[in-house]
Amino acid sequence: MRTARLADVCTKIGSGATPRGGESVYMQAGVSLIRSQNVLDSAMKLQGLAHISDLAASQLSGVTVQPGDVLLNITGESVARCALVDARALPARVNQHVMIVRPNAELDARYLQSFLVSPTVKANLLTMSAGGTRRALTKAQVGGLQIPLPPIREQQAIAEVLGALDDKIAANEKAWRLADDLRRLTFSSGLDDATHVPLSEVARFVNGRPFTKDASGSGRPVIRIAELNSGFGGSTVYNDIEVADDHVARPGDLLFAWSGSLTLRRWYLREGIVNQHIFKVLPAEGWPLWLVASLLERKLDEFKAIAADKATTMGHIQRRHLDDPVSVPTQGWLESNGAKLKSLWDIALAMELESQRLAALRDALLPELMSGRLRVKDVEKTVEEVV
Repeated sequence: MRTARLADVCTKIGSGATPRGGESVYMQAGVSLIRSQNVLDSAMKLQGLAHISDLAASQLSGVTVQPGDVLLNITGESVARCALVDARALPARVNQHVMIVRPNAELDARYLQSFLVSPTVKANLLTMSAGGTRRALTKAQVGGLQIPLPPIREQQAIAEVLGALDDKIAANEKAWRLADDLRRLTFSSGLDDATHVPLSEVARFVNGRPFTKDASGSGRPVIRIAELNSGFGGSTVYNDIEVADDHVARPGDLLFAWSGSLTLRRWYLREGIVNQHIFKVLPAEGWPLWLVASLLERKLDEFKAIAADKATTMGHIQRRHLDDPVSVPTQGWLESNGAKLKSLWDIALAMELESQRLAALRDALLPELMSGRLRVKDVEKTVEEVV
């Protein structure tokens, strides 16, 4: 199969820039400024999208995003994440942490995105980005990548079949967020006549340990705050050490970072080892996990305010804050509504887990399709069965 350098089949490969003028150029609405946090793998995150004034945008006209552009993160912890631009974000510019990769007529944009997010290419990008004080990719490195180049119609067919998996993953994300939102809304309706108990009575909070120290580089991933926020990536540490079960996180467990981001996460990725600064939250007898999670969710803003007041480089709460009271619906209300709320919790987890399986299938099919070892017609039925 023919291959080509990306630089030879793209009309633009280049990073963005920071708007001049500081905070004054940022607006509630206007031209979007796409930053690295908006670029996920195979999808854009529109929540938290920044906007800049028309004047600032005109000064960044050289990094204008066009329909069909592929965006690639080129610095920091999110390096090598890649997504096709979402039309809802346009008109837009990109900042210096994001690269525009614009295909020419020989290269389908969705096919290009699939190529850049494939495990082999991502691993290559992560390797190339290492070596400095901070991960970074250059225009020359990205442009030098060799991409398989079947005829454009075959590229489009490959992109379509893989895109069906991405669309299902996106639909699952929407479903689990809606399920969680409904659970939170329903739970809040039960607090008009509530009792109060210390948070420390509803669960055990088991602190992780510094398992990155002397890590072996193989075995299970160590779950740090970075993994809790963004999943596994090129900087993830692995360790084959044996640890107590209380320090192991499996899909369905509840994790809570008590410093830094103060993230609360229903874990759904592969089994890992819980690092320091993260609690594994284990419900006390008689307290279902969904209820413990709901109580913690309602304390998060308060905990974040406490952490923000710390005169340290990393805000945090202390264990004594876990003795603070939380509002719990009456037993009668829980008996009437508990099954519904548990079902919503379980649905959200099931959608997260299914998305992980679909992503694994996509990543397995991608190199086979691009190499020609599998044809689109060979995998269409498999994909249809799961979407």
